[in-house]
Amino acid sequence: MDIDPEELIENARQAVDRPEAAARPSRLNAVVAVTVALLATFMGICKVKDDNINQNMQQAQADKIDHWAFYQARNAREEIAKAALTQLRLQALGAPESAADGYRQAIAHYETLAAEQSAKKDELRKQAEADQQRYDALNFRDDQFDLSDALLAIAIALLAITALTQMWALFAVAMVPTVFGVLMGLAGLGGWPLHPDLIVQLLS
Repeated sequence: MDIDPEELIENARQAVDRPEAAARPSRLNAVVAVTVALLATFMGICKVKDDNINQNMQQAQADKIDHWAFYQARNAREEIAKAALTQLRLQALGAPESAADGYRQAIAHYETLAAEQSAKKDELRKQAEADQQRYDALNFRDDQFDLSDALLAIAIALLAITALTQMWALFAVAMVPTVFGVLMGLAGLGGWPLHPDLIVQLLS
């Protein structure tokens, strides 16, 4: 294929006459590059915070399991104390007067033991419920970060296609998941009560 010098000169002249047309692709690429860099930085910050939240969620879950296990142990001790108390009371009915004091002391001991186990059991139940509430609150923020990560990943994919196609319209489309992704990330960082339950339920 022969190169026509006159055609090259004409193309150069058109580029000089319309510099904005020649610069448009490079400006779009620059905007896309800056946007991707900012989103990657924001996603990195959110990732650090999300990892810390996941660690706290695991700790809350472990604490809840431990407290419920201790609750069951206290409950078993209380039931054993109550069973012994019932047996002592029945035996005391037919016991001679000389053994009455011993039975009264034993009954008082097991009454105190059963009451202590009941109180400690109730305290453990409250701690386990508080652990669950803490886990739910952390999971609320974890969902925000997960949704932010998904939306920003979609946005970066659209921006990559934008760089290839050089279409400003596609860049505008990419800004939709970008805005919502950044919003959810800020909600997770700031602890805002923003939680699209329907989307989270669909993705969970």
